[in-house]
Amino acid sequence: MGAWMAAFAYPVAFTPDERSVLATVARMLAQALTRAGVAESERALTDGLQRTMLPRLGPQRIPGMSVAARYVPTGGGLQVGGDWYDVIPLPSGRFALVIGDVQGHDVRAAGLMGQLRIALRAYASEGHRPDAVLSRASRFLHGISDEDPADPRFATCVYVEVDPASGVLDIARAGHPDPAIRMADGTVLTRPTSGGLPLGIDPDADYPTTRLALEPGETMLICTDGLIETGGHDLDSGWRRLRVILEDHKGDLEELADSLVQAVHGPSSHHTTGPLTDRREDDIAMLLLSREGEGCGCGDTMTVRPPVRRTVLTVAQAESERIAVARQQLRELLHDWASPDQLDSAVLLLSELLTNVLVHTDSDALLVAEITGGVGERRLRIEVTDAGDDLPHKRRPGELASSGRGLVLIELLAHAWGVDPRGVGKSIWFELYESMDGSGEGSWSP
Repeated sequence: MGAWMAAFAYPVAFTPDERSVLATVARMLAQALTRAGVAESERALTDGLQRTMLPRLGPQRIPGMSVAARYVPTGGGLQVGGDWYDVIPLPSGRFALVIGDVQGHDVRAAGLMGQLRIALRAYASEGHRPDAVLSRASRFLHGISDEDPADPRFATCVYVEVDPASGVLDIARAGHPDPAIRMADGTVLTRPTSGGLPLGIDPDADYPTTRLALEPGETMLICTDGLIETGGHDLDSGWRRLRVILEDHKGDLEELADSLVQAVHGPSSHHTTGPLTDRREDDIAMLLLSREGEGCGCGDTMTVRPPVRRTVLTVAQAESERIAVARQQLRELLHDWASPDQLDSAVLLLSELLTNVLVHTDSDALLVAEITGGVGERRLRIEVTDAGDDLPHKRRPGELASSGRGLVLIELLAHAWGVDPRGVGKSIWFELYESMDGSGEGSWSP
């Protein structure tokens, strides 16, 4: 209800034109009040939907770990869209972290998001493994999407099962960006994980599981593509922008979550635009999981263990394209290495070792790359293990030979290398020692 009154201190006689103007103003005011009332009702409804569909994360929800989450809608009217996150306690004592994105930003996307989130929570609570949870969710979304064949929808999703005691993460991914790990020293790696089709496209799709370990002091970021691509970025440039924020941040997890959102939406708040035109082009959902650091108790003092950078990657016989992924992982691991020449040498030798396994054996290659020591005196050790029985030997290829130079290159470029037989198979390794001039001499002592 609304009323508008015009009062005068003396008698006034209105002409027909004046009466028409006043009646028009009254109608305009009535319409404005109506629109304001509808807008308030819609805002209250969507705020209620957001509170209902997205959980409120309290402190210490996961023992020994911290979790922070953010959800920012596009601002196009609805305050809840197709993006969502969830933290689910599992019957095994573990926890599941879920983040996903239903296609679209309309009411239908929000409705499908709510149904899919409930379905995923139900499947997870039954104790299914990550691959089975996503397979069931894909069949569920495919079934309810068939109810409206004129508007089929799909969803991307990452499902992470977390073991709080060991830090082990079992990850299943459905067409979604890979997680990123911030190591204890600030180094950030995007962790490549196996994945399947987005949910709802193929009811019989498979979702392989990748196992990672979150070390003490490390933080995992999973997010929807709105955090990466908003502001005119693609996946590559968007990740570079986020990597700078992750590497430079010194505060707690909640402050890091705010910094990541503000990097997209502007310097002062979630709702201001930044320097790259209007940033409100996609919903943003984000989860951060941090494992508490630990030291080793020595009497009455606490000695902090020096940080170790490590990455582990499997390259299967049928996945030769993952050699490029391994090279990128190594470059990210060595982002602050003193000598660019040593970095190029490490990437070259890694390519040789992985290629030799795929060409000369029938087994998969397991890569372990590790950096130890203080800055300026660090040691890089790269080890590639396979199940082949034949030990490699140095060859003397002719000038026109197309192969046979792998061990020759390792002997020339590495500071140390060797071949270790295993119970099954063998392991070939090499080491590089950091120095400002690239020589490595005197820069590291065992």
